[in-house]
Amino acid sequence: METESEPYVRLASLRQLHQVMADMNTARSLADTLQTVADGVITALGYEMACVNLVRPDGDLVVAAFSGNSAAEALITGRVGSRDSWDRRLGMGEKWGDLVFIPHTEGWVLDDDDVPQWYTDGPAPRFEDEWHPSDRLFAPMYTPGISGSSCGELLGVISVDRPRNGRHPGAWGREALQMYAFQAAIAISNARLRANMQRALVRLEREQQALRASEESFRQAFEYAPSGMAIAEMGGDQHGRILRSNDALCRLLGRPASAMRRYSFSDLVHPEDIGTLLRTSAEGGRAELRLGRRDGTYVWVSLRNSVVADAADGPRFLLTHVEDIEERKRRELQLAHRASHDALTGLPNSAELRSRLTSRLCRRSGSGAELESLDAAYGHPAYDVNGHGFDFAGGTGGSTASYDGFDHHVHTVAPDANRDDGAKGLAVLFCDLDGFKSINDRFGHNAGDAVLIEVARRLSRGVRDGDTVARLGGDEFVILADGLGQADAQDLAVRLRNEIIQPIRAEGRAVRVGASFGIGWAHCGMTADEVLKSADERMYVEKRSRPKAHRRAG
Repeated sequence: METESEPYVRLASLRQLHQVMADMNTARSLADTLQTVADGVITALGYEMACVNLVRPDGDLVVAAFSGNSAAEALITGRVGSRDSWDRRLGMGEKWGDLVFIPHTEGWVLDDDDVPQWYTDGPAPRFEDEWHPSDRLFAPMYTPGISGSSCGELLGVISVDRPRNGRHPGAWGREALQMYAFQAAIAISNARLRANMQRALVRLEREQQALRASEESFRQAFEYAPSGMAIAEMGGDQHGRILRSNDALCRLLGRPASAMRRYSFSDLVHPEDIGTLLRTSAEGGRAELRLGRRDGTYVWVSLRNSVVADAADGPRFLLTHVEDIEERKRRELQLAHRASHDALTGLPNSAELRSRLTSRLCRRSGSGAELESLDAAYGHPAYDVNGHGFDFAGGTGGSTASYDGFDHHVHTVAPDANRDDGAKGLAVLFCDLDGFKSINDRFGHNAGDAVLIEVARRLSRGVRDGDTVARLGGDEFVILADGLGQADAQDLAVRLRNEIIQPIRAEGRAVRVGASFGIGWAHCGMTADEVLKSADERMYVEKRSRPKAHRRAG
C-alpha cells in the first residue's frame, strides 16, 4: 500500500489491514495485544516505526510496545512520560480528525520535555508533502463506544514515524490510521477486560481453594473435636433443630448422629433449664444446663453458642460447643453440700437451718395504731415477745392476706396456745440429748459420734417428707415441721423421743440417751435466731420440769 497512490489501493492491502485488526482481537494477553498493535502499524499501514504509549492508573503514559527499530525499542520501552507533557503535545499542531500532526517547524519546542522519543536521520525534504525527520504524528486511542477526543477518555497514544513512501499520509492514510487507533482501543480494552477477568478467576480459584481448605479444616476440627459440637438452625419454626453433630456429642448423649437430627436442643434439655436454653440461644452466649441421655439420665454441660450470620439474610444458624462438666458440677454440689450440711451426720447445719427458716419469715414493723388495728381484726397480737411488729391473719394453714405491699408472701402464723381453733403453723422442735456427755466420757468420742449419727438417722426417719432435720451443734438438733397444730407438734415430739431412747449400738456395746424437746413456733416478725431461742428456752423449761433420773431411759 505504501508504494501506491491512494486512489488505487490494492485489495491485498485492505485484506492485510483487516488481518492485522483481526490479530489484535485474538491476542492472548494484554502484552501480546499491545505488541500486535505496534506491529500492525508497520505491516499494514506502511510506517517504519510505531510506538504504543499506554495510560497508567496514575494518568502518566508508559511506552508499552515498540516496533520497527530494535535499538530504539531497547532505549525507550518501559519509560514514562508525564500526562501534562502528553496533553501539551495533543493540544498543539494540526488536527487531522482525531490525529495530531506536529510538523518539524513546531516540534522543536518538544525536544526537552519528558516524553520518551527517538530521532531518525534523513535528508531535508525536497517537496512540500515530504516527511521531515522531526515531524511527529500521534493517533490517540479513546475508550470504546466514544468517538472524538473531546468526549472520550484517553486510553493511550500510537506514535508513528516516517512513512515508507516518504510522504505525509493522504486522506485515505489518515482515515486508515484513525480507524486503526479506534480498533486498537477496542482490542486493548478487551484485553484488559480479559486480563482482569483472568485475575479475578485466579483470585476466585484461590479463594475457593482457601474456602475448601477452610471447610476441610472446619470439618476436621468439628468431627474430631474432643468435646461436643453441633450446628443448629436459628429462627423460624425449626429454631434449635440440630442439623449436624460430631462424634463426641453423640457419645456424650448416647445417641447416634442420625437420631440427633430428629431433635432440637429444647427436646433434649432438662425441663428446669428450658428458659436458660432459650435465652442463651437468642443471645448467642453460654450457659450451664442439663441435657438428656438416651438412657433417660441427664448430664451437666457447658453450652456455648456462636451465631453464624449471613451478610445478606441475617443470622442463619448456631454453632454450639457442648462441654461435659458433670464432674465439675458434682464437685461443686459436693462443696455446696459440705458448706450447708454437717460433716458427721449429713444433716443440714446451723447456717442452712437459719437460711431455710429465714426464707419463711418476713420482718415487719408498724405504728402502734396499725398494730392495734391488726390485733383487733385478727384476734392475735400484732407484735412478738420482743416488741417487733408483724402482720398476720387468722385462719388455718398459715394462709394470710398480705399487708404493706407484700402481695406474694404467705405469712407464717403461730397457733394460739389458749384456744383450740385448729390453726396450724411452722413448728420448731429444739432437741437436746440427755446423758450424751457421759457416753463420750466413758466410751470415747467414736462412740459419741456413732450415737449422733444414729440419732440423726432416727430423727430423719421419724419426720415427713419436706420437714427439715438439722444439727445445730454438739448434741443439739432442730426439726422444722410446717402445717402442724399444737397437738400435732406434741405428738411429734413424743414419737421422736421414743425413737431416740431405744438402745443404740456404739463401739460394740448398747448405750442409751434421752432427749428433751422444746416446741417453738415461727411467725413473721421474728428472726431465725429469735425463733430458735424461743424453742431453746422451752426445751430447757421442759428439761427442768422432768426429774433428772427420768431424763434418760437406761
